[in-house]
Amino acid sequence: MCKLAGGIKIVFVRFSVIVPLYNKAPYVARTLQSVLYQTYDDYELIVVDDGSTDGSCEAVEKMTLDNPKMRNLHDSGRFKLIKQVNSGVSTARNNGVKMSCGDYLCFLDADDWWADGFLAAMDKLVVEYPEAAAFGTAYYYYKNGFPRELDFGLQKDFKSGYINYCRQYADSMQMPLWTGAVAVRRVAFLDLKGFPVNLTLGEDFYLWIQLALNYKVVFLNENLSYYFQDVPVEKRAVGKLHNPQTHMLWNLSFLEGCEYTNPDYKYLIDKLRVTGLFLYYLDKQYHEAALQELKKVDWSLQPLSIRLQYKTPISVLRMLHRMRLVASNVKQWIIKKKKRNL
Repeated sequence: MCKLAGGIKIVFVRFSVIVPLYNKAPYVARTLQSVLYQTYDDYELIVVDDGSTDGSCEAVEKMTLDNPKMRNLHDSGRFKLIKQVNSGVSTARNNGVKMSCGDYLCFLDADDWWADGFLAAMDKLVVEYPEAAAFGTAYYYYKNGFPRELDFGLQKDFKSGYINYCRQYADSMQMPLWTGAVAVRRVAFLDLKGFPVNLTLGEDFYLWIQLALNYKVVFLNENLSYYFQDVPVEKRAVGKLHNPQTHMLWNLSFLEGCEYTNPDYKYLIDKLRVTGLFLYYLDKQYHEAALQELKKVDWSLQPLSIRLQYKTPISVLRMLHRMRLVASNVKQWIIKKKKRNL
């Protein structure tokens, strides 16, 4: 639906799709095409270029001219390309939301993509579960050229419904809410002030956990999105050591009260601590900072394997870690060589 206000076209839609874009020129067309070819069309598309230097923004502009669906979306007032100086993915997403008007917000990074029924499924969920504020679907983990199904720890006959986010996440160690497979009620997003701009790792978890603790969460057990992992390692946030000031595990002190009142949250956050802080525990620069956070863990609830791991002399752990890195590099070299020979 379109409306003119003071000469400016205002569009009212069910979903606002926000795509933050930073140096993803080889992938962004696939991402945007997956939105354009949705079977459900009550949406707007907002791309926020975060100061790309590889021609990503130009690729989107060319697509706006060359792709009929993109051109129609633009002409109907349902497409915006916003340019900003490089400020990070959280700022890009938040700025996209500021320029949007949908009742529900969807986020899709510029190298991930959707199955063509994603928005239709989301629309069905928001109708069937009106009390929820966050809606997620299962998704494929796309690595080495192949999609892999993830086990979210659900009962085999579970199709859709409300979930205990913390317990589900902790039991499976797979994110029930992943940024590329969610829809969030706008009023809830704004109430929680969006994505935290000070974090470089876990900014999505920071928002999802607040949604889960304050609102109802719905999950659809159907793979409708693709989490792309075949990007160069240097372009990925996961797997790197981040300054603790920008890492979500060091920035959840405002939720410490929940560790005493919500056993499911305590169970989840402690599992994330013992797994997510391990590399920091091994690192000489961040070892002490990791130790301080690990003191918060209820070790009596951790499996024996984890307790033994942290009791192993750190010199041995560091040696084993170096060996695993070498093995991983060899494996990646073999995979790349096989691809070149195909």
